[in-house]
Amino acid sequence: MSLAEVFERVAGPDADVEFRAYDGSRAGRPGSPEVSVTVRDQTAVRYLAQAPGGLGLARAYVAGHLDVDGEMYTALSRLVTAQRIDLSLAERLGVLAQLGGPGLLLRRVAPPPQEVRVNRSWLAGRRHSMRRDANAISHHYDVSNTFYEWVLGRSMAYTCACYPREDATLEQAQAHKFELVARKIALKPGMRLLDVGCGWGGMVMHAAREHGVRALGVTLSEQQALWAQRAIKEAGLEDLAEVRHLDYREVTETDFDAISSIGLTEHIGKANLPRYFGFLHGKLKPGGRLLNHCITRPDNTGPASVTDGFIFRYVFPDGELEGPGHLVSQMHDAGFEVRHEENLREHYAKTLAAWCANLDAHWDEAVAEVGEGTARVWRLYMAGSRLGFERNQIQLHQVLGVKLGKDGSSGMPLRPDWEPPTGS
Repeated sequence: MSLAEVFERVAGPDADVEFRAYDGSRAGRPGSPEVSVTVRDQTAVRYLAQAPGGLGLARAYVAGHLDVDGEMYTALSRLVTAQRIDLSLAERLGVLAQLGGPGLLLRRVAPPPQEVRVNRSWLAGRRHSMRRDANAISHHYDVSNTFYEWVLGRSMAYTCACYPREDATLEQAQAHKFELVARKIALKPGMRLLDVGCGWGGMVMHAAREHGVRALGVTLSEQQALWAQRAIKEAGLEDLAEVRHLDYREVTETDFDAISSIGLTEHIGKANLPRYFGFLHGKLKPGGRLLNHCITRPDNTGPASVTDGFIFRYVFPDGELEGPGHLVSQMHDAGFEVRHEENLREHYAKTLAAWCANLDAHWDEAVAEVGEGTARVWRLYMAGSRLGFERNQIQLHQVLGVKLGKDGSSGMPLRPDWEPPTGS
């Protein structure tokens, strides 16, 4: 049996993909105009043998021993069987016998380049301590501001957009998202907003520019903070907007009128959620609102984090996802009254499709800026995440809570009044 035929067997008989291998063999759908997978050398086979499924495929691709020609999302959607395969040792040995023998399992292969993997020494010490969190955030966000400008577009928003219409552009959808958050937390001129995990300052600048709010954003990424500080100055918003390179736990100011947390909760950790929501509750005035926007699991079964998968090793070290019900309970227990929540998972799939298209359009520049290994990590991770949102393997929830007054008053409208016009 040829290498390509073995690979086709692992990927499944229905994979609409052309397979090509270094031994000259081909299988699958020859001449497929959309997707082809090329196994370049025996190292790719060893990766797949030693870590069958998604991790092995990811390692081989990131290290350049396996190539995917065509749209990565299409390739992943057609290789579902290969990503989920869980062969027994006997089954693996049977396949390996046709590839050169069980020695493939014993001969270790070097992992992909260090610069694309998490520095393991960074993750020493207590999980979610300030130092370890700073290192984990730096790995993901301090890649290159130029790289993120190409991927994210003008908004520099690295969180789920909200599409007001099916044909809305990414920039329109990101602006709509910021305005939706602003309306949910009822921003008005003169208010004070705290935006934790503020990224490149998109929400901070939107609140200042569109609502006359004095907004403070904090981020653990130094490169994000420097970019945001420059953007605030160029926009002439220094009197209202500020971004600090700071852990949210080090914010000393209190009595904020509103808090937005857009894409931070995934980095907090389940054990720290009571402290996290309690801290934010303590920073608000009575009647102040919190909008918590984060990726979640569909339910609370299974582990919150996977410490040996592709995402943990290459993308989001120490990331943990909880079910929406658990987050709502934690907000309630911290003193918030939860008044509204919604799932935007289809919107995140559309957001990721736009980011993937941006990366493909700037592929050569991205490789020159961050290296081919890192560019491949982001191409694979974003396409895989898009598939995950589409298939309800992950979700995106916005949960709105309010800190009640001493008399139990909420200041909330009788019915939701925050959906911005669809033209925005």
